Amino acid sequence: MTSSPSQSPPPVSPTPTTHRLVEILRAFPPAELESLIARLAIRIDTAKRLDVPSQVARVLVAQPDLRDSSRLPNACVELLHRVAEARGSLIVPTVPPALEPLSARGLMFARGGKGAVELILPPAYLVQLRTWEGEDPHGLRALLAQASPETMSAIASHYLGRPATQPFALSLEVAWKALTDPNRLEQEIERLAPTERRLLDGVDREGGEVSTEELLELEREPLRLRSASGPTPSRRGVGVSLERRGFLIPVYPNRHIVPTEVAAIVGATRLAERAQRREQVKSFVLTGDHAPRRAKFASDPSILAIGLAIVAREGGNEVRAGIGTPKSLVQRLATRFGRDPSQVAMLIALSRATGLWDASAMSASAPPGSLTMGELTPALFKTWRRGGAWDEARPEPELFRVSTESRDPSPVGVLREMVLDAVAELAEGGWVPWSSLAGYLKSDDRIPGISRLLRRWADRVGVEAIDPMDVAARIVHESLPALGVLDLGEEDAFASESAADGGAETQSTVTLRLTPRGRSLLFDRPLSTEITQSQFYDANVLRVGIHSRICNIMQIAPFVEVGRATDTIDLIVAPQTLSRALAAGFDPEALRQRIEALAPLPETLSRTLAQASVVVGRGSFVAAGGFLWVDDANVREMLRTRRATSELFVDPSPPGGLIVQPGVDTDRLSRRCRTVGVEIVAEGQVVRARTVVSSRPVSSRGSPTTR
Repeated sequence: MTSSPSQSPPPVSPTPTTHRLVEILRAFPPAELESLIARLAIRIDTAKRLDVPSQVARVLVAQPDLRDSSRLPNACVELLHRVAEARGSLIVPTVPPALEPLSARGLMFARGGKGAVELILPPAYLVQLRTWEGEDPHGLRALLAQASPETMSAIASHYLGRPATQPFALSLEVAWKALTDPNRLEQEIERLAPTERRLLDGVDREGGEVSTEELLELEREPLRLRSASGPTPSRRGVGVSLERRGFLIPVYPNRHIVPTEVAAIVGATRLAERAQRREQVKSFVLTGDHAPRRAKFASDPSILAIGLAIVAREGGNEVRAGIGTPKSLVQRLATRFGRDPSQVAMLIALSRATGLWDASAMSASAPPGSLTMGELTPALFKTWRRGGAWDEARPEPELFRVSTESRDPSPVGVLREMVLDAVAELAEGGWVPWSSLAGYLKSDDRIPGISRLLRRWADRVGVEAIDPMDVAARIVHESLPALGVLDLGEEDAFASESAADGGAETQSTVTLRLTPRGRSLLFDRPLSTEITQSQFYDANVLRVGIHSRICNIMQIAPFVEVGRATDTIDLIVAPQTLSRALAAGFDPEALRQRIEALAPLPETLSRTLAQASVVVGRGSFVAAGGFLWVDDANVREMLRTRRATSELFVDPSPPGGLIVQPGVDTDRLSRRCRTVGVEIVAEGQVVRARTVVSSRPVSSRGSPTTR
């Protein structure tokens, strides 16, 4: 373990068996620990009973950089998010440059060797990071990050087996290990008392989120403690027992949410209950032939995402972090690629949430730059599935358009999981009518609870309430086809969609089918694609293969143009693009290396690059304020050599005149030249000096003398 990323981390003995912050610091070499203490100016009190690593850990978890990411560089924030999405441990091929500022502050650590470096973000840091775009807003980490100190203390005390002490972030590390272990979490849920399990199941049936009043109704608590903000649950009730275990986390001001990790285990028990009700729908779907006359086949979303990321790096397309993508840019990109604007807007939002539009995408040391084209599609799908970047329940689904303080997540995550479960069960074997899939979803007993949650959420954020089935239709007809999960078909020609008065009539005739790509994404299998490498199909056309790394593609983005972006992506590497790159200051050898990292250069392009990089001459640039034409060589020499005017001109100057120094205006030039008898003519008129410098003698008292 090391805090210095300047070289490959050396093996340390003993190696910590956990990722707890104190254990990591105890595994530090003494010199490294002393360097960290000196760098952060940590005061060690030898009179305390705590050892040095424990005192250092208490100082590190209190750093404001954890709770205010704006204090860190953007590349460091992106790296923090990527490691946090990997549950605090991410294996990368090389040490990323963004690790150094984080390591210098003691916020991230690295261990391992060449080719496999593990980046470690201790749980004490994970539970303090603010939520970001692309994270599941109902995930355990996001809920703990916004929990009150009382809740954090209760959860930490339960898993520690003793009262937790400040800082609670260190005490929560034991709870984090227990709650993120699926086997142990399932055992904890199985050991719940019948009343606790019944309450947890009731909250999950209501969509995983209830208000305090609804919680007390489910708990059948007769006592109602009321405060200024409304009813308060008793500290001895069943809900508080679940809160202490981290299974039901209160969120200000009046909500109680079941974390996604807990809901996945609790909701699994209801699958058997729904099987009998859905068997009739399933038999109808599987026994009938619902193949449409025409179909739109879904394409790989990574192709369009890469094309958008390359074009976004062109001049005039800058997008600020945390700000919504301008609609004019979305429309312009949709027209350029010939895609639906809603599909382009969705892939832009997901790409930005994964960091594909950030400068870190050009680095091979961490995601997304270290991913290949084949790995980008699962990354986009997981980002959409987590939520936080795209929300189908909103009129404007892109959450970047909402201010950070107002990004209240809707319960669309539950609907997404319901739709994916139904699609995986019904649409795997063939085409399924949307009406059958909608009936399948309506049979779920969570629909009434989700409808209520959507109404309450709409009242909070000030938007019009939307029906759960409308949200599900939006997921099926827009989001999943854009992600390459579903093929859409229709009995009539697709041109009839424009003639339909409403969306319901069009959707009723739509059929859908799970694609092989979607099957791999839903069941977490590797994508079954042929091994293709990038190669030049023409002298100037580079076809990118699925095994090409994102960083290598992004590194050639400044000097390529995007050609076709359908089933494959073609990049145009023409002489004019190379000339623009050379004019922008790219080294010819660097251009060659960047292109050959993807595919060998063809002979014609290699020869063009060699010719374009030949230097036939060199010129020196001199800043100037103007040029003074003087035909008479003697006058030129006089102006160049006289003391009054020599400082006005660049020496040497070309034949025929004199180059005026920058910052010399015509008034000064005219006045100085007139002192040696030379007039300045500009635009046919003699330039007269507008100011006169006084040359009268000064008396001994410091005032001008008079005559």
